[in-house]
Amino acid sequence: MIPFIDLQAQYQAYKKEIDTRIEGVLSRNDYIMGKDVKELEEWMSNYTGTYAVALSSGTDALMIPLYAMDLKEGDEIITTPFTFFATAEVISFLKLKPVFVDIDPETCNIDINKIEGAITPKTKGIISVSLFGQTTDLDRIDGIAKKHNIFHIEDAAQSFGAIYKGRKSCGVAEVSTTSFFPAKPLGTYGDGGMMYFKNKDFADKCASIVNQGQSVRYEHQYIGVNARFDTFKAAILLAKLGHYDDELARRNEIATNYAKAFAGSKAIPLKIEEFTDRHAWAQYTLKVEQRDKVRDLLQEKGIPTAIHYPKPLHRQPALAYLGLKEGAYPIAEDMSTKVFSLPMHAFMDNDTQNIIIDGVLDVLNNI
Repeated sequence: MIPFIDLQAQYQAYKKEIDTRIEGVLSRNDYIMGKDVKELEEWMSNYTGTYAVALSSGTDALMIPLYAMDLKEGDEIITTPFTFFATAEVISFLKLKPVFVDIDPETCNIDINKIEGAITPKTKGIISVSLFGQTTDLDRIDGIAKKHNIFHIEDAAQSFGAIYKGRKSCGVAEVSTTSFFPAKPLGTYGDGGMMYFKNKDFADKCASIVNQGQSVRYEHQYIGVNARFDTFKAAILLAKLGHYDDELARRNEIATNYAKAFAGSKAIPLKIEEFTDRHAWAQYTLKVEQRDKVRDLLQEKGIPTAIHYPKPLHRQPALAYLGLKEGAYPIAEDMSTKVFSLPMHAFMDNDTQNIIIDGVLDVLNNI
């Protein structure tokens, strides 16, 4: 069976560096927020041109800045209905109201042309999602946010390393977040995340909240949470960072091969925007008719696939209280029945990719 993501191949390639980093943590016994966490934050700050704060997960990375803004119950946050649940979950968890805007069918990112129509007097911010590894048009969303005096957070859980108009994803919006979940383009061995800020005072506040509201030990300035980052996970990321640009280059080669192979076929790749200087390719996603049948036939050939996302957020049972019915966001609903992703990782060789390509084309030509 072809692996969808091959973390074992990556570990074997970097084993000496990863093991050395882990042994360093064991020798120092600094298991939580230790030396490697600080080194990782410094590296991320330099890479993105921001103040970077590490923490326990990509979900917490979204939640902490919202919590730190002292928003009021019922305040509205605009976002996309076509993403992982965490984006809307953190809004609802804080008793704020997620307001969805439908997506662009060519990219599956939020349709920016529809954002202003969703803004009301209760709107406090926009969370854009850089889906599948490609940012949305961050400058346009920033412009809308500034025009209406609201905030903009980039949810870059899938796009760390992407480049938008010469600038790094996570380094454009006033606040950005990413995830280091193992399957992400840059993943650790367990959960983890990072927050990125343009404003140092706000970064310091969020860093304090992550550590139970402490500014100095046993002095709690805020009501916070325990969302601290494990040093082992930072060590693993540091071992991988020296290889990350090479991995992104390989992901882009693989994506180019896929795009050439599927040009003119019944499988339609998502659009790469003109402002995208580098795509992170967290997933390689196609649109097809009869998706479930296509996936079943590929499974018979030993080719794994994945669906991101089979049910839009407004149709999730946990968000039924919003009263949004089927048909509320028709493009997101349509894409949820058509898109699926193929294996994508930097350790895929050309022979394996050709097997995948030939399998997809054979299925599509005979379906």
